[in-house]
Amino acid sequence: MLQRMSGVFIGALFGTIFVIANAHAPLNPTIGVALRVLAVLTFAGLLALALRAGRRGGAAVGGPQTSQESWYGGKFGFVVAAEVVLMIGGNLALRGAGAPAETAVAWIALIVGLHFLALTAVWKRRSIAVPGTALTALGVIGLGMAATSAVAWVPFVSGVLSGVALLGGSAYAVTHAYRATVRP
Repeated sequence: MLQRMSGVFIGALFGTIFVIANAHAPLNPTIGVALRVLAVLTFAGLLALALRAGRRGGAAVGGPQTSQESWYGGKFGFVVAAEVVLMIGGNLALRGAGAPAETAVAWIALIVGLHFLALTAVWKRRSIAVPGTALTALGVIGLGMAATSAVAWVPFVSGVLSGVALLGGSAYAVTHAYRATVRP
């Protein structure tokens, strides 16, 4: 079960990283620390719940077993390669155009969100469209904010809130898998 949940753990890990890297000023330092601790505890809790579900012999997240080859095959590789190229190329272009440094996290959120939307079609799992749509929207909002006096809040909006969306989506998937192990 844990192997089939690798995508969930990757999402949760990156959600945690989004929060840790972006929960800083202009946030109150105490709130920033609290958000970081909460993100790490959430990740640890998700891992513990998934391990418990795995010991109970739970079903794969999202339904019947699917071979990893079909999940992580050529189409997945293409989506991830496009994501990397767009992240790097877009950030270089933004930097070259003189955009504020805060636009980097907004661009990353946008591209990660679009990557989830593409994977919705590849994996035929509508549930990942929810965090994909959230991250895409938070990325667009952050890019728009970068051109305003609210630029200092872009890391919170596009970073911390994107992390919360990823952790929330992962929590939904892990909880769903765990509940499947306790139902008759």
